[in-house]
Amino acid sequence: MKIKFVDFIYTITKFPNYSIYTLMGLNRLDFLIIGLYLAGITLFGLRFRKKQRTLRDYFLAGRDIPWWAIALSIVAAETSTLTIISIPGLAYDTNLTFLQVVMGYVVGRVVISVVLLPHYFRGDLYTAYELIERRFGPELRSFTAGLFLLTRAAAEGVRVYAVSIVVSIALGTGEIASIAIITALTLIYTFEGGLAAVIWTDVVQTAIYVGGTLVGLVTIAHLVPGGWNAIHTAAAGAGKLQVFNFSTSLAIPYTFWAGLIGGTFLTTASHGTDQLIVQRLLAARGQRQSVTALLSSGAAILFQFALFLTVGIMLWAYYRVPSAVFGRADRIYPTFIVTRMPHGISGLLIAAILAAAMSNLSAALNSLSSSAIMDFYARFRPAADETRRMRLSRIATFVWATVLFALALIALHKVGRVVEVGLQIASVAYGALLGVFLLGVLTRRANQVGAMVGMVCGFGVELYLWLGTQVPWTWWVLIGTSVTFGVGYAFSAASGKKPLPPLTESL
Repeated sequence: MKIKFVDFIYTITKFPNYSIYTLMGLNRLDFLIIGLYLAGITLFGLRFRKKQRTLRDYFLAGRDIPWWAIALSIVAAETSTLTIISIPGLAYDTNLTFLQVVMGYVVGRVVISVVLLPHYFRGDLYTAYELIERRFGPELRSFTAGLFLLTRAAAEGVRVYAVSIVVSIALGTGEIASIAIITALTLIYTFEGGLAAVIWTDVVQTAIYVGGTLVGLVTIAHLVPGGWNAIHTAAAGAGKLQVFNFSTSLAIPYTFWAGLIGGTFLTTASHGTDQLIVQRLLAARGQRQSVTALLSSGAAILFQFALFLTVGIMLWAYYRVPSAVFGRADRIYPTFIVTRMPHGISGLLIAAILAAAMSNLSAALNSLSSSAIMDFYARFRPAADETRRMRLSRIATFVWATVLFALALIALHKVGRVVEVGLQIASVAYGALLGVFLLGVLTRRANQVGAMVGMVCGFGVELYLWLGTQVPWTWWVLIGTSVTFGVGYAFSAASGKKPLPPLTESL
């Protein structure tokens, strides 16, 4: 029998060493659902191992994935466990204004489709950073790929740690064992099946976590007296349904201007220059299908964030207590799952959180491996045969899994803001990366030295914004991109070197 929330809070306060596993009241049905998911998704991913004969198969799934599967995989790749548990907490404390940022996510996809995607389909590219070498040279390719590897690994290591909290609660394991479980199971099918396994498991996992969230939404509506009508009335009266804020203050992160502009630049960088997403776009059957996948993923992501935010509003209507009662806002939804959901549904929702975690981790492992092999090893060992490259690609996948496991253990011993900081790490590099790509696409005068100087300056400014100012994160990528582009162009012009052709001509 599920315990009452008040009793739950009292017990963990009075007896801090009392096992949360005992308090949850998960029964055999819950464990059966979780176990079936973990075993089923691993076995499903292993179905693709026999199709991995070449690097094109392993890293690009033979460029034979339909647009709708790529669209769902993109959504899954940019959705972490913290998205599922933190976005409801954000709405619980505030309102729906975060949707303004998501609108920028949609606009950013349109920009990528027009400005960057045509260049990715001119030639047989495996990574985003091959484009940089064709425009500027091999040194800048190494620089951009290296920055991707460092920031992506750091961010994903913290995400693995974050999901271990949920796994340890669900399975009653310690956090280290939980990190090992989630990493090992994801590694198995990513190691064997490559990008094809990653994409098709993403499709299944997206259905699971979206379906599980819909079940949670319906359950909350039934638990609130008066149902949805009562929730809507209370939320509207408290201003929780506000979507737009047209304030011109630069100190507010979620205004229409910060959301639309900041979200556009963030997505243009994350989906147009980050190998994690670009790799999926390159796996499409052609440019037209890639554009369709990217734009349709925008509609899906808008629906998804609206769903998570709505869950947060409904949780506010259900609890009507400050988020501080839970310790922090991102604990509210997990607390609801383990203390209020009926048996079976609890197991389904925990499986849904694991689905988001594994899809995000598998995407990171394959993209890190592809960049390490194609941007570094294949360039320095061009005579290596396909068999050797395939073997080393799998070894690289294993090595990166070990690295992420180690980074998660490091995060385990940090407290306070480490999770929030980890989620921002990848974003800090986006302005520098996007600025370099735009220098290559939009200008003739920019050269490799100027672009590298601009990139260093842009990255330095973003580090300063992150560590030394209170500037909202929604403006970071715009500022970093502007500094990189402006300094890179000015330094190139001042160098007096012969202008290089833009990508439209060099390809």
